[in-house]
Amino acid sequence: MDDIVKQALAKWPNVPHCYGWLGLDARGNWYMRDDRTQAQGPFRTAKGSMLRHDKLIEFIHRNYEHDDEGQWFFQNGPQRVYVELEASPLVWRVAEDASGGFTVTAHTGAAATVSGCLLDEDGRLYLASPLGLGLVHTQDVGIAAEAVERGLWTPENVQASTLPVRFGHVLSPAERHAEAVSSG
Repeated sequence: MDDIVKQALAKWPNVPHCYGWLGLDARGNWYMRDDRTQAQGPFRTAKGSMLRHDKLIEFIHRNYEHDDEGQWFFQNGPQRVYVELEASPLVWRVAEDASGGFTVTAHTGAAATVSGCLLDEDGRLYLASPLGLGLVHTQDVGIAAEAVERGLWTPENVQASTLPVRFGHVLSPAERHAEAVSSG
């Protein structure tokens, strides 16, 4: 986490959390979701405006974490901005290295060690790691398939709907928050 973010948290510890305003798609792109976009429906049906400002995206990546309930967020100064996820909290980029092995890097730039490989009912390939669960970027599926063919990763067949519970992440913190507010 950036030092400036830590300082803001110390100075303003009780800033309310923000829900529904930021989304991460299945290709690792970030989307801002204004009031009008949110009124059109959940992230999967109304994404919003894709962020293209490199410095802002880098800032989000450096301050992207999850809470104890599996809700992923971007710590924006003193405010926690919870992220709506299209498929998973991480999106993996896969590359073959010079030694014939494979490197896996999150959309945030963090390197990962693969601890599991999963294939859902739609043919989407996920990799588990100590960082969390991530979907393999569509441009890298062919490279990942090479790792599978070499026997380095053995896909387990899964239903995508079971992954959030199994891996402890929340696809829609906004929906969860709205349910908590209405029930209580």
